[in-house]
Amino acid sequence: MSVVSQEKAILPETDHLDRTVDELVAAKKVWARTGIDERLAILEAIRTGIMRVAEDWALTAARAKQIPDGSPLVGEEWMSGPYALMSGCDALALTLREMDGKRFLKHVPVRDLPTGQVAARVFPQSIFDRLLLSGVTADVWMKPGVTRANLADNTAHAYDIPAAQREGKVALVLGAGNIAAIAPLDCFQKIFVEHQVTLLKLNPVNDYLYDFFVVALKPLIDANALRIVRGGADVGAYLCDHPGIDEIHITGSQASHDAIVWGPGEQGRAAKSRGTPRNARRITSELGAVCPTIVVPGPWSRADIAFQAEHIASQKLHNSGFNCIACQMLVVSDGWDKTDALLAKIDETIAAAPSRGLYYPGATQRMADFAKRGRPTMVARKGTSDCVVIPFAKANDPSIATQEVFAPALSVHRLDASDPETFLRAAIAYANDELYGTLGANILIHPATIRAIGRQTFETIVAELRYGCIAINAWTGLGFLLAQPRGARSRAIRSTTCAAGSVSCTTASCSTRPSGRS
Repeated sequence: MSVVSQEKAILPETDHLDRTVDELVAAKKVWARTGIDERLAILEAIRTGIMRVAEDWALTAARAKQIPDGSPLVGEEWMSGPYALMSGCDALALTLREMDGKRFLKHVPVRDLPTGQVAARVFPQSIFDRLLLSGVTADVWMKPGVTRANLADNTAHAYDIPAAQREGKVALVLGAGNIAAIAPLDCFQKIFVEHQVTLLKLNPVNDYLYDFFVVALKPLIDANALRIVRGGADVGAYLCDHPGIDEIHITGSQASHDAIVWGPGEQGRAAKSRGTPRNARRITSELGAVCPTIVVPGPWSRADIAFQAEHIASQKLHNSGFNCIACQMLVVSDGWDKTDALLAKIDETIAAAPSRGLYYPGATQRMADFAKRGRPTMVARKGTSDCVVIPFAKANDPSIATQEVFAPALSVHRLDASDPETFLRAAIAYANDELYGTLGANILIHPATIRAIGRQTFETIVAELRYGCIAINAWTGLGFLLAQPRGARSRAIRSTTCAAGSVSCTTASCSTRPSGRS
């Protein structure tokens, strides 16, 4: 989450910020024309830098998030921090080594979808991928009009421009405050995929990462491709309006995005309704949402129910619930004879989950506000705050479906349909039409149910989901962990993740026309 106020502020460090931007402006053409061999050397040096700081990075982040020493939850910080960034380095290097003639596409299986689109299988790519995430696959679903024949023309487009003709740009990345690797991976997108030098403004919530980033990313800093600054909303607002900034990327809330684009308060709302942005720069964003998990009725065993209860609880409680991609609306069938058993098992699993603090600012108040919107069930958790679960009924405040909580809180929505295909179509229509946002959606479905529906029919139905990242029998968090597909960066991106897992969009594989919401 990133919060930017547009109120005028007097900043004592504006001279420093101006000099920092000026340094990037002076370097933008040089970086844009930097050759692939030098970029590969920088990525290799970054790998070395990550190794130097990885342990201190992960342990410091765990302490900042109030994770007890020795807890298995510390593993979250390894996976979503040093590992994710290292994975990004490796995947980019793999692509760049074979950029000439876009030879990297020779290793990417392509298949035709029932919709007429093509899908590129970007994960797994190595034996390590197969060992770490056995059975998981990730596909990039390309936009209509992209074919096998013209796939190369729609991939790594920035590298089609001869180096001598590149002019470069300066990008501002407003870093996420929750997941450590998001900010540097966003910088990788700008620097390596789009040839833009980048100013990273860290979020105050996790600006303790500064000391680790300046070591791990020193090769980019030395190449004048990256600068990192700290500060509050006033610094972010100043930089968003700086004349030296060409483009902006934000990970955060719709409110933060709108404040940047349209302006604050009533003035901003009026500008938005008129369609007259105060900030005309190209702005990309990964915004929060009320993300659904759709549970399709099927022949689930007691073991399936226990496993999927843990799966759903993890989708909610990972990072203490502070994920834009966390499940906030569980969509179930009211006529399925296993729904009540699943919901009871989810409550039991949440109650038994390891304790951890609500480290993100404002969480306690957001949860209290959320609890007032319906008739909540408070799932008690030992040593930490209760998890708020609200069965979603017509009498509830409709904002349950339209406001992201960004905390350990969950809603449950029951649909009448019990036939699997009918339910799935109804659940997708509900998610598309009633839930706020387009970031990610999860579908949990028994393989036998997919076979009964038919693989082609199933994929045709899934294609109706207007979400950037779609996970099937997986969590869309995988779409962000994996460098190759990297989930939904904006409303324009399409993603899929399948039963043994599957995802789409990309940073490292450089696809430039993944399919989008119409």
